[in-house]
Amino acid sequence: MRDAHGAADGGRNDMSMTRRVLLGSAVAVAAGAGTAAAAGAGSGPAATPPLWREFRRTPFTHPQIPYIGRAGCHGGAARPPRRPVVADVRDFGAVADGTTDCAPAINRAIAAAGRAGGGTVTVPSGTFRIDDVIRLDRSHVVLRGAGSGRTTLYATKHLTELIGAYGSRYGGDKSGWSWAGGLIWLAPRARWESLVAAIRAKAWPYEGWTGNRRDEWRPLTAVAPARLGSWTITVTDASSLRPGALVLLRLADDADHTLLEHMCGGGPGPETYVWDDKTKLTSYVPYEWPVRITRVRGRKVTLERPLPLDVRPEWNPQLTTHVPELTGSGVEGLTLEAAETPQRPHLLDRGHNGVVLQCAFDCWVDDVTVRHVDNGFGLVSASACTLRRTRVTGRGSHHPYFCREGSHDNLVEDFTIEERTSPAPVGTQLHGINVEGLSSYNVWSRGDMRTGTFDSHRGLPFANVRTDITVNNDGRHGGDASAGPLFGARFTHWNIRVTNARAGMVRIDGLAPYSATVGIDEVREFDQIDVPDLTGDLHARLELYGSPHALRPRNLYEAQRAYRPSSTHVNGVES
Repeated sequence: MRDAHGAADGGRNDMSMTRRVLLGSAVAVAAGAGTAAAAGAGSGPAATPPLWREFRRTPFTHPQIPYIGRAGCHGGAARPPRRPVVADVRDFGAVADGTTDCAPAINRAIAAAGRAGGGTVTVPSGTFRIDDVIRLDRSHVVLRGAGSGRTTLYATKHLTELIGAYGSRYGGDKSGWSWAGGLIWLAPRARWESLVAAIRAKAWPYEGWTGNRRDEWRPLTAVAPARLGSWTITVTDASSLRPGALVLLRLADDADHTLLEHMCGGGPGPETYVWDDKTKLTSYVPYEWPVRITRVRGRKVTLERPLPLDVRPEWNPQLTTHVPELTGSGVEGLTLEAAETPQRPHLLDRGHNGVVLQCAFDCWVDDVTVRHVDNGFGLVSASACTLRRTRVTGRGSHHPYFCREGSHDNLVEDFTIEERTSPAPVGTQLHGINVEGLSSYNVWSRGDMRTGTFDSHRGLPFANVRTDITVNNDGRHGGDASAGPLFGARFTHWNIRVTNARAGMVRIDGLAPYSATVGIDEVREFDQIDVPDLTGDLHARLELYGSPHALRPRNLYEAQRAYRPSSTHVNGVES
């Protein structure tokens, strides 16, 4: 039997104790901290969970906690790049009168900035009506308002009107705008054009980094076997690789689905799970992980982030090309308000959607509010992007945040989901902070969720972290049975304050393999009760249960950012 890193049972250390033993030890730890925690936040001594001490010894290969210290734009940089102002939307015809359609003027300003090689397009205070999609399809272009409380883009139409009905590849009357597309849409021009053409032709559009046509990607080189957590790989031919280049690490599955098993941590549970009928899940494979190269020496290639998985010959590991990425672009300081309409029944959204980043890398959204939207902020095949100081408000949303189609290494921090301003119509659905579709190593940090839940939407997401979040846990998770397990390995929930004591998707030690639930309030089950997808010992950890206020470090992402291993070298390269 293999463990989370493919090692034999005999190679396990004390971190891989059975779930029964771990739960017992966690109860003892929680009991010791319970008196102090019961007195109120900050009133007792801080408690450091054993998991954090273990992680510090093996930060890149810990079996339960993923390394997410480099998540976000430019490796989690505190501030996005500042680009010089090159255009003002008023110079292209935009008028802040709330009645003139300013979408053509804003898009012309963005195009002009793109032709100039990048820069900032400013939108001053006021309300600007938009009757079309705002397309940031050029790299190094920033759309900047005067602040989310001062600049408003008022969207009068939805995506079904503007582009067309977006059906589901699985048939029925489901609307693809229920999980894709935004009225502010950051995507490279090639991907945007192919999406729109497919939708208008009533075909299913390919959403990811590579397509079905051979001219959309090509192999660059094969990759030698390597272990999860490695920063340096060996390739067959490095002649086409250079520092700073973005490449895809592409891993295909084999007939026995050992790649999917590995994403779940390996062992008897994943080995006996039935994968072949999970057609939606298998459509997400090959796994594609975008990463920048930092150094090339001979056939040794150093990456900006450690490997998210083992690299094994049976998965035909390759570095490949991809659709040209959108990079260095952002949206800042504005509110996108959709015309207020009742929320539609579940999966029939028309596309009053907010801000979506697609095939974007090192892009960002900062100080942006969306109001009265079907879906708020989306990450679709997006990686290394940061959403900071974002807010979802208004009449209620299907997905306030969604992260899907192989999105990796993203950071969502200082986010707020406000209480809905009107009651939910019958037949609608509320999820929350969604992750699905083999998405991995994403972080949600410092959140205030006044409604919603931690929506793992199936599709085997793995190695994602939610930390330092207060949640009124009143949403429900989703996901089709054909999308496979709710969780893969190394999911971590760390310091979660649950204001209504509802368990769903927050306490995950009974659901997620090789997971960590640390410092959450005591919770109880409700009517949506899930059973684990995988049989047997999950090797999950539960620590400081019932004591989020006593937990140190309080924020797992910030602690990983601040922590430096005792050795300053990773694989012989300074990290």
